[in-house]
Amino acid sequence: MSAMTPAGDFRTSYRADMTIFPTRGSRVALWIGLALACAAPLVLDRYALGLAINIGIMGIAALGLNILVGFTGQISIGHAAFFGFGAFASAGLVEHGVPVVLAIPLAGLATTLVGLVFGLPAARLKGLYLAIATLAAQFILEDFFARAQWFSGGVAGRVTEPFTLGPLRFDTENSYFYVVLAAVIVMFVAAANLMRTRDGRALVAIRDHYLSAEMMGINLAWYRTLSFGIASFYAGIAGALYAHYLLFVSVEAFNILFSIQFLGMVIIGGLGSIMGSLLGAAFMVLLPEVVQTLVELLQGGAIDRALHLGNGVAFLKEMAIGAAIILFLVFEPDGLARRWRLIKAYWKLYPFSY
Repeated sequence: MSAMTPAGDFRTSYRADMTIFPTRGSRVALWIGLALACAAPLVLDRYALGLAINIGIMGIAALGLNILVGFTGQISIGHAAFFGFGAFASAGLVEHGVPVVLAIPLAGLATTLVGLVFGLPAARLKGLYLAIATLAAQFILEDFFARAQWFSGGVAGRVTEPFTLGPLRFDTENSYFYVVLAAVIVMFVAAANLMRTRDGRALVAIRDHYLSAEMMGINLAWYRTLSFGIASFYAGIAGALYAHYLLFVSVEAFNILFSIQFLGMVIIGGLGSIMGSLLGAAFMVLLPEVVQTLVELLQGGAIDRALHLGNGVAFLKEMAIGAAIILFLVFEPDGLARRWRLIKAYWKLYPFSY
């Protein structure tokens, strides 16, 4: 009698259930994806590489916010301020002689400390009250950036240096792409592994039902504050990478609209999804480019003459972002991550995908 072989996807242990890449196909796809990413500078022009770099940087920041909002169930409307703090901190450290390769993680740690200070109210506040507290943090840090010339250069901004590693100088899109790619891999793998630990499961338990989590012995105040620290660390790292990409940091860049865009990335990508953070960042970075292209295609036509599209491209981009957030909330509240899971499930079960 022949041995019976199991059919289907069986996971007989918790460790197997939490594996990041559970199948051979997913591991092969990972290596193929990494190979294609490494080859991107060989085939893409500067413009496309610039978009990819921005997607990677914004994806890191959005992932930090997703850990706070999607995994822990907290709220923050001041994420852009922490992003800016990391940018200014790294630029300041480099000005005082710290190598860029060390300034970036140090800026992330400095931003973590600031995030923990502003995250202390999270231990006692929730909902609308917490949103107002984080909104206050946004405006406090914005005012600090404008006044503290020793830190930010004031309204004039601060010039910084490109990323260097020994004799290597990463001052072009082709070279800096690899710096951002390495940072994306490290930060996303770290977040995925965090969610597999006891601390990560505690954050999710707080989101799902904080009273039950507290009865299980989870310290709500500690983990809520910790989530703010983690989110700030990711924002600080992303801000530092952003500063050494643009080589100039301006106070006006880190306003409340930028914070709303980060929330949009999390919502569109999918709350509580690590991969969704990168998908949401890609969507938000590419959407204004799509709007710009559509306006250029319609320029000179009847629609352009009736609506004067060329005179309000900036407003159209903001309207498109707002409309995208509303549409995703109504029609796809679980974001692009859910749509990707459905596509994978369809092909996994094909031709019996019904």
